[in-house]
Amino acid sequence: MRIHFIAIGGSAMHNLALALQEKGNDVTGSDDMIYEPSRSRLERKGLLPTEYGWFPEKISSDLDAVILGMHAKEDNPELQRARELGLQVYSYPEFLYEQSKEKTRVVIGGSHGKTTITSMILHVLNYHNKEVDYMVGAQLEGFDTMVHLTKENDFIVLEGDEYLSSPIDRRPKFHLYKPNIALISGIAWDHINVFPTFEEYLEQFKIFIDSIVKGGILVYNEEDEELKKLVDQTTNTIRKHPYSVPEYSVENEVTMLQTPEGDMPVEIFGRHNLQNLAGAKWICQHMGVDEEDFYEAIATFSGASKRLEKVAETPKTVVFKDFAHSPSKVAATTKAVKEQYSLRKVVACLELHTYSSLNAEFLSQYQSALDSADVAVVYYSPEAVKNKRLEEISEEQIFKAFQRNDLIVYTNSEDFQNFLRSSDLDDSVLLLMSSGNYGGLDFDEISNWIN
Repeated sequence: MRIHFIAIGGSAMHNLALALQEKGNDVTGSDDMIYEPSRSRLERKGLLPTEYGWFPEKISSDLDAVILGMHAKEDNPELQRARELGLQVYSYPEFLYEQSKEKTRVVIGGSHGKTTITSMILHVLNYHNKEVDYMVGAQLEGFDTMVHLTKENDFIVLEGDEYLSSPIDRRPKFHLYKPNIALISGIAWDHINVFPTFEEYLEQFKIFIDSIVKGGILVYNEEDEELKKLVDQTTNTIRKHPYSVPEYSVENEVTMLQTPEGDMPVEIFGRHNLQNLAGAKWICQHMGVDEEDFYEAIATFSGASKRLEKVAETPKTVVFKDFAHSPSKVAATTKAVKEQYSLRKVVACLELHTYSSLNAEFLSQYQSALDSADVAVVYYSPEAVKNKRLEEISEEQIFKAFQRNDLIVYTNSEDFQNFLRSSDLDDSVLLLMSSGNYGGLDFDEISNWIN
Protein backbone atom coordinates (compact mmCIF):
# COMPACT_ATOMS: atom_id res chain seq x y z
CA MET A 1 0.00 0.00 0.00
CA ARG A 2 0.98 3.66 -0.51
CA ILE A 3 0.20 5.50 2.73
CA HIS A 4 0.67 9.18 3.59
CA PHE A 5 0.69 10.58 7.14
CA ILE A 6 -0.54 14.10 7.86
CA ALA A 7 1.28 15.04 11.12
CA ILE A 8 3.73 12.12 11.06
CA GLY A 9 5.76 13.40 14.03
CA GLY A 10 3.26 12.58 16.79
CA SER A 11 4.12 9.95 19.40
CA ALA A 12 1.60 7.38 18.15
CA MET A 13 1.69 8.52 14.52
CA HIS A 14 5.43 8.09 13.97
CA ASN A 15 5.35 4.66 15.61
CA LEU A 16 2.52 3.60 13.28
CA ALA A 17 4.45 4.97 10.29
CA LEU A 18 7.54 2.95 11.26
CA ALA A 19 5.43 -0.20 11.79
CA LEU A 20 3.73 0.13 8.40
CA GLN A 21 7.05 0.65 6.63
CA GLU A 22 8.44 -2.42 8.44
CA LYS A 23 5.42 -4.36 7.12
CA GLY A 24 6.46 -3.50 3.55
CA ASN A 25 4.28 -0.47 2.78
CA ASP A 26 5.41 2.67 0.94
CA VAL A 27 5.13 5.39 3.61
CA THR A 28 5.45 9.20 3.33
CA GLY A 29 4.52 12.01 5.69
CA SER A 30 4.41 15.70 6.53
CA ASP A 31 4.46 17.85 9.66
CA ASP A 32 5.00 21.49 10.61
CA MET A 33 7.44 20.54 13.39
CA ILE A 34 8.90 17.26 14.67
CA TYR A 35 10.60 16.87 18.05
CA GLU A 36 12.80 14.18 19.57
CA PRO A 37 12.69 11.22 19.81
CA SER A 38 10.31 11.06 16.82
CA ARG A 39 12.71 13.09 14.64
CA SER A 40 15.73 10.76 14.99
CA ARG A 41 13.64 7.61 14.72
CA LEU A 42 11.98 8.77 11.49
CA GLU A 43 15.33 9.96 10.11
CA ARG A 44 16.99 6.57 10.72
CA LYS A 45 14.33 4.87 8.57
CA GLY A 46 14.31 7.53 5.84
CA LEU A 47 10.83 8.78 6.79
CA LEU A 48 11.72 12.27 8.04
CA PRO A 49 10.18 14.92 5.73
CA THR A 50 12.87 16.88 3.83
CA GLU A 51 11.22 20.14 4.94
CA TYR A 52 8.59 21.11 7.49
CA GLY A 53 5.16 22.29 6.42
CA TRP A 54 2.09 21.11 4.52
CA PHE A 55 2.38 20.33 0.82
CA PRO A 56 -0.86 19.51 -1.07
CA GLU A 57 1.25 18.29 -4.02
CA LYS A 58 2.26 15.28 -1.86
CA ILE A 59 -1.36 14.11 -2.06
CA SER A 60 -2.04 12.20 -5.28
CA SER A 61 -4.79 9.90 -6.49
CA ASP A 62 -2.52 6.82 -6.34
CA LEU A 63 -2.41 6.91 -2.50
CA ASP A 64 -4.24 3.96 -0.92
CA ALA A 65 -4.73 5.71 2.43
CA VAL A 66 -4.16 9.00 4.21
CA ILE A 67 -3.78 8.87 8.01
CA LEU A 68 -4.66 12.09 9.82
CA GLY A 69 -3.04 12.95 13.15
CA MET A 70 -4.73 14.85 16.01
CA HIS A 71 -2.11 17.59 15.76
CA ALA A 72 -3.30 18.62 12.27
CA LYS A 73 -6.08 21.20 11.90
CA GLU A 74 -9.38 20.67 10.10
CA ASP A 75 -8.38 23.17 7.38
CA ASN A 76 -5.03 21.44 6.74
CA PRO A 77 -4.12 21.94 3.02
CA GLU A 78 -3.11 18.27 2.59
CA LEU A 79 -6.37 17.10 4.16
CA GLN A 80 -8.36 19.41 1.88
CA ARG A 81 -6.55 18.02 -1.17
CA ALA A 82 -7.19 14.41 -0.04
CA ARG A 83 -10.90 15.19 0.28
CA GLU A 84 -10.99 16.82 -3.17
CA LEU A 85 -9.52 13.63 -4.65
CA GLY A 86 -11.96 11.44 -2.72
CA LEU A 87 -9.16 9.54 -0.96
CA GLN A 88 -9.78 7.35 2.07
CA VAL A 89 -8.80 9.39 5.16
CA TYR A 90 -8.35 7.48 8.43
CA SER A 91 -7.59 8.46 11.99
CA TYR A 92 -4.86 6.21 13.39
CA PRO A 93 -7.28 4.19 15.61
CA GLU A 94 -9.52 3.72 12.59
CA PHE A 95 -6.58 2.45 10.55
CA LEU A 96 -5.44 0.12 13.36
CA TYR A 97 -8.90 -1.43 13.37
CA GLU A 98 -8.73 -1.95 9.60
CA GLN A 99 -5.38 -3.71 10.07
CA SER A 100 -6.73 -5.98 12.83
CA LYS A 101 -10.27 -6.92 11.74
CA GLU A 102 -9.27 -10.59 11.38
CA LYS A 103 -7.38 -10.72 14.70
CA THR A 104 -8.42 -11.13 18.33
CA ARG A 105 -8.40 -7.53 19.58
CA VAL A 106 -7.36 -6.98 23.22
CA VAL A 107 -8.06 -3.38 24.29
CA ILE A 108 -6.85 -1.86 27.57
CA GLY A 109 -8.90 1.19 28.66
CA GLY A 110 -9.36 3.31 31.77
CA SER A 111 -8.58 6.81 33.02
CA HIS A 112 -5.37 5.63 34.64
CA GLY A 113 -2.97 2.70 34.41
CA LYS A 114 -3.71 1.67 30.82
CA THR A 115 -0.15 2.28 29.57
CA THR A 116 1.30 0.37 32.54
CA ILE A 117 -1.12 -2.55 32.14
CA THR A 118 -0.51 -2.76 28.38
CA SER A 119 3.23 -2.65 29.03
CA MET A 120 2.97 -5.42 31.65
CA ILE A 121 1.05 -7.65 29.23
CA LEU A 122 3.58 -7.09 26.43
CA HIS A 123 6.47 -7.70 28.83
CA VAL A 124 5.01 -11.06 29.92
CA LEU A 125 4.25 -12.16 26.35
CA ASN A 126 7.71 -11.08 25.18
CA TYR A 127 9.35 -12.91 28.11
CA HIS A 128 7.66 -16.14 27.00
CA ASN A 129 8.37 -15.48 23.27
CA LYS A 130 4.67 -15.18 22.40
CA GLU A 131 4.36 -13.08 19.23
CA VAL A 132 1.52 -10.53 19.11
CA ASP A 133 0.75 -7.29 17.30
CA TYR A 134 0.45 -4.23 19.55
CA MET A 135 0.15 -0.49 20.08
CA VAL A 136 1.18 1.10 23.38
CA GLY A 137 1.77 4.71 24.42
CA ALA A 138 5.19 4.40 26.12
CA GLN A 139 8.62 3.20 25.13
CA LEU A 140 9.36 -0.26 26.55
CA GLU A 141 12.72 -1.87 27.17
CA GLY A 142 13.36 -4.56 24.57
CA PHE A 143 10.95 -3.08 21.98
CA ASP A 144 12.13 -1.00 18.99
CA THR A 145 8.79 0.58 18.11
CA MET A 146 5.62 0.81 20.13
CA VAL A 147 3.41 -0.25 17.21
CA HIS A 148 3.89 -3.67 15.63
CA LEU A 149 1.70 -5.02 12.81
CA THR A 150 1.97 -8.34 10.97
CA LYS A 151 -0.21 -10.47 8.72
CA GLU A 152 0.31 -13.67 10.71
CA ASN A 153 -0.12 -12.87 14.45
CA ASP A 154 -3.48 -13.92 15.94
CA PHE A 155 -3.67 -11.30 18.73
CA ILE A 156 -3.30 -7.52 18.77
CA VAL A 157 -2.98 -5.67 22.11
CA LEU A 158 -4.12 -2.04 21.95
CA GLU A 159 -3.94 0.73 24.52
CA GLY A 160 -7.43 2.24 24.37
CA ASP A 161 -7.31 5.99 24.88
CA GLU A 162 -10.56 7.89 25.50
CA TYR A 163 -9.30 11.07 23.82
CA LEU A 164 -10.57 12.12 20.38
CA SER A 165 -9.47 10.24 17.25
CA SER A 166 -8.71 13.11 14.85
CA PRO A 167 -9.71 16.71 14.03
CA ILE A 168 -12.51 15.36 11.80
CA ASP A 169 -13.44 12.31 13.90
CA ARG A 170 -14.58 13.40 17.36
CA ARG A 171 -15.12 9.87 18.67
CA PRO A 172 -12.86 8.63 21.48
CA LYS A 173 -10.16 6.34 20.09
CA PHE A 174 -11.23 3.31 22.11
CA HIS A 175 -14.72 3.37 20.55
CA LEU A 176 -13.22 2.31 17.22
CA TYR A 177 -11.47 -0.94 18.17
CA LYS A 178 -14.45 -3.28 18.88
CA PRO A 179 -12.54 -5.52 21.33
CA ASN A 180 -12.91 -9.26 21.75
CA ILE A 181 -11.21 -8.93 25.14
CA ALA A 182 -11.27 -5.63 27.05
CA LEU A 183 -10.02 -4.26 30.35
CA ILE A 184 -11.08 -1.11 32.20
CA SER A 185 -8.78 -0.02 35.03
CA GLY A 186 -11.02 2.66 36.52
CA ILE A 187 -12.82 5.91 35.77
CA ALA A 188 -11.67 9.33 37.02
CA TRP A 189 -12.86 12.47 35.22
CA ASP A 190 -10.28 13.75 32.70
CA HIS A 191 -10.08 15.70 29.40
CA ILE A 192 -12.56 18.33 30.59
CA ASN A 193 -11.95 20.40 27.44
CA VAL A 194 -13.73 17.60 25.53
CA PHE A 195 -16.00 16.15 28.26
CA PRO A 196 -17.04 19.16 30.37
CA THR A 197 -19.09 17.07 32.83
CA PHE A 198 -18.32 13.80 34.60
CA GLU A 199 -21.56 12.35 33.18
CA GLU A 200 -20.39 12.97 29.61
CA TYR A 201 -17.02 11.38 30.42
CA LEU A 202 -18.72 8.37 32.03
CA GLU A 203 -20.89 7.90 28.94
CA GLN A 204 -17.75 7.20 26.85
CA PHE A 205 -16.96 4.14 28.97
CA LYS A 206 -20.55 2.91 28.69
CA ILE A 207 -20.21 3.09 24.89
CA PHE A 208 -16.87 1.27 25.10
CA ILE A 209 -18.41 -1.58 27.14
CA ASP A 210 -21.25 -1.84 24.62
CA SER A 211 -18.70 -2.00 21.77
CA ILE A 212 -17.17 -5.28 23.04
CA VAL A 213 -18.13 -8.01 20.57
CA LYS A 214 -20.97 -10.33 21.63
CA GLY A 215 -19.61 -13.19 23.72
CA GLY A 216 -16.43 -11.22 24.42
CA ILE A 217 -14.70 -10.71 27.76
CA LEU A 218 -14.49 -7.66 30.05
CA VAL A 219 -11.89 -7.60 32.83
CA TYR A 220 -12.59 -4.71 35.23
CA ASN A 221 -11.45 -3.14 38.48
CA GLU A 222 -14.25 -3.97 40.93
CA GLU A 223 -12.89 -1.46 43.49
CA ASP A 224 -14.05 1.42 41.29
CA GLU A 225 -17.70 2.05 42.23
CA GLU A 226 -18.66 4.03 39.10
CA LEU A 227 -17.13 1.38 36.85
CA LYS A 228 -18.80 -1.45 38.77
CA LYS A 229 -22.19 0.26 38.25
CA LEU A 230 -21.61 0.52 34.48
CA VAL A 231 -20.58 -3.15 34.28
CA ASP A 232 -23.65 -4.22 36.29
CA GLN A 233 -25.96 -2.14 34.08
CA THR A 234 -24.73 -3.22 30.64
CA THR A 235 -27.02 -5.39 28.55
CA ASN A 236 -24.14 -6.48 26.31
CA THR A 237 -23.83 -10.29 26.32
CA ILE A 238 -20.23 -10.52 27.55
CA ARG A 239 -18.35 -12.44 30.23
CA LYS A 240 -17.22 -10.28 33.16
CA HIS A 241 -14.11 -10.86 35.29
CA PRO A 242 -13.51 -8.50 38.25
CA TYR A 243 -10.10 -7.89 39.82
CA SER A 244 -8.77 -5.99 42.84
CA VAL A 245 -5.51 -5.22 44.65
CA PRO A 246 -3.72 -8.51 45.47
CA GLU A 247 -2.27 -9.21 48.92
CA TYR A 248 1.22 -7.74 49.40
CA SER A 249 3.62 -6.37 52.00
CA VAL A 250 6.55 -3.95 52.02
CA GLU A 251 9.76 -5.09 53.69
CA ASN A 252 12.94 -2.95 53.73
CA GLU A 253 11.74 -0.85 50.77
CA VAL A 254 10.91 -3.96 48.70
CA THR A 255 7.35 -4.93 47.76
CA MET A 256 6.55 -8.61 48.28
CA LEU A 257 3.58 -9.96 46.31
CA GLN A 258 1.66 -12.93 47.70
CA THR A 259 1.44 -15.74 45.13
CA PRO A 260 0.34 -19.41 45.33
CA GLU A 261 4.06 -20.29 45.43
CA GLY A 262 4.79 -17.89 48.33
CA ASP A 263 5.89 -14.25 48.66
CA MET A 264 7.67 -12.91 45.57
CA PRO A 265 9.65 -9.63 45.32
CA VAL A 266 8.54 -7.34 42.48
CA GLU A 267 10.24 -4.25 41.08
CA ILE A 268 7.07 -2.16 40.85
CA PHE A 269 5.32 -0.80 43.94
CA GLY A 270 2.17 0.94 45.17
CA ARG A 271 -1.43 -0.24 45.47
CA HIS A 272 -2.35 1.19 42.07
CA ASN A 273 0.49 -0.66 40.32
CA LEU A 274 -0.33 -3.94 42.04
CA GLN A 275 -3.96 -3.45 41.05
CA ASN A 276 -2.69 -2.95 37.47
CA LEU A 277 -0.72 -6.20 37.82
CA ALA A 278 -3.88 -8.08 38.85
CA GLY A 279 -5.69 -6.84 35.73
CA ALA A 280 -2.73 -7.72 33.49
CA LYS A 281 -2.67 -11.25 34.95
CA TRP A 282 -6.32 -11.84 33.95
CA ILE A 283 -5.67 -10.61 30.41
CA CYS A 284 -2.56 -12.76 30.03
CA GLN A 285 -4.49 -15.80 31.23
CA HIS A 286 -7.18 -15.12 28.60
CA MET A 287 -4.35 -14.99 26.06
CA GLY A 288 -3.03 -18.42 27.06
CA VAL A 289 -0.39 -17.61 29.72
CA ASP A 290 -0.91 -19.62 32.90
CA GLU A 291 -0.64 -18.05 36.37
CA GLU A 292 2.78 -19.51 37.23
CA ASP A 293 4.30 -18.31 33.95
CA PHE A 294 2.78 -14.86 34.49
CA TYR A 295 4.41 -14.49 37.92
CA GLU A 296 7.78 -15.67 36.61
CA ALA A 297 7.73 -12.98 33.91
CA ILE A 298 6.22 -10.09 35.90
CA ALA A 299 8.93 -10.36 38.57
CA THR A 300 11.32 -8.81 36.01
CA PHE A 301 9.00 -5.94 34.96
CA SER A 302 10.54 -2.62 36.02
CA GLY A 303 7.86 -0.28 34.66
CA ALA A 304 6.88 1.70 31.59
CA SER A 305 8.79 4.83 30.60
CA LYS A 306 7.88 7.87 32.77
CA ARG A 307 5.70 5.72 35.06
CA LEU A 308 7.45 5.83 38.47
CA GLU A 309 10.71 5.76 36.56
CA LYS A 310 13.82 5.91 38.76
CA VAL A 311 16.04 8.64 37.28
CA ALA A 312 18.73 8.91 39.99
CA GLU A 313 19.79 7.12 43.16
CA THR A 314 22.45 7.42 45.85
CA PRO A 315 22.59 5.59 49.20
CA LYS A 316 20.73 8.56 50.73
CA THR A 317 18.44 9.81 47.94
CA VAL A 318 16.13 8.30 45.33
CA VAL A 319 14.57 10.35 42.51
CA PHE A 320 11.52 9.25 40.51
CA LYS A 321 9.71 10.93 37.64
CA ASP A 322 6.14 10.07 36.82
CA PHE A 323 3.64 11.09 34.16
CA ALA A 324 0.95 11.59 36.84
CA HIS A 325 -1.01 14.81 36.40
CA SER A 326 -4.70 14.04 37.02
CA PRO A 327 -5.82 14.22 40.69
CA SER A 328 -6.39 10.48 41.14
CA LYS A 329 -3.00 9.61 39.60
CA VAL A 330 -1.17 12.21 41.69
CA ALA A 331 -2.78 10.90 44.91
CA ALA A 332 -2.08 7.24 44.06
CA THR A 333 1.54 7.86 43.03
CA THR A 334 2.38 10.00 46.08
CA LYS A 335 0.80 7.46 48.42
CA ALA A 336 2.69 4.59 46.73
CA VAL A 337 6.07 6.29 47.18
CA LYS A 338 5.39 7.08 50.85
CA GLU A 339 4.29 3.49 51.52
CA GLN A 340 7.39 2.05 49.83
CA TYR A 341 9.78 4.50 51.54
CA SER A 342 7.99 5.02 54.84
CA LEU A 343 11.16 5.91 56.80
CA ARG A 344 12.29 8.57 54.34
CA LYS A 345 11.11 12.13 53.72
CA VAL A 346 9.03 12.27 50.52
CA VAL A 347 9.33 15.53 48.56
CA ALA A 348 6.53 15.52 45.97
CA CYS A 349 6.64 18.09 43.15
CA LEU A 350 3.67 18.43 40.81
CA GLU A 351 3.59 20.49 37.64
CA LEU A 352 0.14 21.68 36.61
CA HIS A 353 0.65 21.46 32.87
CA THR A 354 -2.41 20.02 31.06
CA TYR A 355 -5.54 21.88 29.98
CA SER A 356 -7.57 20.20 32.73
CA SER A 357 -5.06 20.79 35.53
CA LEU A 358 -4.74 24.51 34.69
CA ASN A 359 -8.51 25.01 34.59
CA ALA A 360 -9.72 27.10 37.53
CA GLU A 361 -12.98 25.13 37.81
CA PHE A 362 -11.17 21.77 37.85
CA LEU A 363 -8.55 22.69 40.48
CA SER A 364 -10.75 21.68 43.43
CA GLN A 365 -10.40 18.05 42.29
CA TYR A 366 -6.82 18.14 43.64
CA GLN A 367 -7.90 18.40 47.27
CA SER A 368 -5.81 15.94 49.38
CA ALA A 369 -3.88 14.73 46.28
CA LEU A 370 -0.51 15.56 47.88
CA ASP A 371 -1.40 14.71 51.49
CA SER A 372 0.90 11.66 51.61
CA ALA A 373 3.99 13.78 50.92
CA ASP A 374 6.15 15.23 53.72
CA VAL A 375 6.98 18.22 51.52
CA ALA A 376 4.48 19.23 48.81
CA VAL A 377 5.40 21.53 45.91
CA VAL A 378 3.28 22.77 43.01
CA TYR A 379 4.77 24.47 39.94
CA TYR A 380 2.80 26.06 37.13
CA SER A 381 3.59 28.59 34.44
CA PRO A 382 1.23 31.59 34.12
CA GLU A 383 2.52 31.76 30.52
CA ALA A 384 1.19 28.23 29.86
CA VAL A 385 -2.21 29.30 31.21
CA LYS A 386 -2.23 32.23 28.75
CA ASN A 387 -1.10 30.02 25.85
CA LYS A 388 -3.97 27.62 26.53
CA ARG A 389 -6.31 30.66 26.59
CA LEU A 390 -7.54 29.78 30.04
CA GLU A 391 -8.75 32.03 32.82
CA GLU A 392 -5.83 33.27 34.93
CA ILE A 393 -5.25 31.32 38.17
CA SER A 394 -3.65 32.72 41.31
CA GLU A 395 -1.40 31.15 43.94
CA GLU A 396 -4.27 31.63 46.41
CA GLN A 397 -6.48 29.41 44.23
CA ILE A 398 -3.77 26.73 44.26
CA PHE A 399 -3.55 26.82 48.08
CA LYS A 400 -7.32 26.66 48.38
CA ALA A 401 -7.54 23.73 45.95
CA PHE A 402 -4.92 21.52 47.61
CA GLN A 403 -6.08 22.35 51.15
CA ARG A 404 -2.56 22.17 52.55
CA ASN A 405 -1.17 25.07 54.62
CA ASP A 406 2.51 24.19 54.09
CA LEU A 407 2.19 23.84 50.30
CA ILE A 408 5.07 25.47 48.38
CA VAL A 409 4.04 27.11 45.08
CA TYR A 410 6.36 28.24 42.27
CA THR A 411 5.43 30.07 39.08
CA ASN A 412 9.02 30.58 37.86
CA SER A 413 11.04 27.63 36.55
CA GLU A 414 14.39 29.01 37.70
CA ASP A 415 13.10 29.52 41.24
CA PHE A 416 11.73 25.97 41.27
CA GLN A 417 15.03 24.51 40.05
CA ASN A 418 16.98 26.55 42.65
CA PHE A 419 14.69 25.08 45.31
CA LEU A 420 15.56 21.56 44.15
CA ARG A 421 19.31 22.32 44.04
CA SER A 422 19.36 23.83 47.52
CA SER A 423 17.08 21.27 49.24
CA ASP A 424 18.55 18.85 51.76
CA LEU A 425 17.59 15.53 50.18
CA ASP A 426 19.45 13.22 52.57
CA ASP A 427 17.27 10.24 53.55
CA SER A 428 14.66 11.46 51.05
CA VAL A 429 12.73 10.49 47.97
CA LEU A 430 12.20 13.21 45.36
CA LEU A 431 9.07 12.57 43.27
CA LEU A 432 8.66 14.67 40.11
CA MET A 433 5.16 14.39 38.64
CA SER A 434 4.41 16.03 35.32
CA SER A 435 3.51 15.48 31.68
CA GLY A 436 5.89 18.38 30.94
CA ASN A 437 9.36 19.38 32.17
CA TYR A 438 8.78 22.19 34.71
CA GLY A 439 9.64 24.90 32.19
CA GLY A 440 13.00 23.41 31.16
CA LEU A 441 14.24 21.08 33.92
CA ASP A 442 16.99 18.76 32.63
CA PHE A 443 16.25 15.45 34.36
CA ASP A 444 19.77 14.19 33.55
CA GLU A 445 21.26 16.97 35.71
CA ILE A 446 19.47 15.81 38.85
CA SER A 447 21.99 13.04 39.56
CA ASN A 448 24.70 15.77 39.85
CA TRP A 449 22.62 17.67 42.43
CA ILE A 450 22.23 14.73 44.76
CA ASN A 451 25.81 13.38 44.60
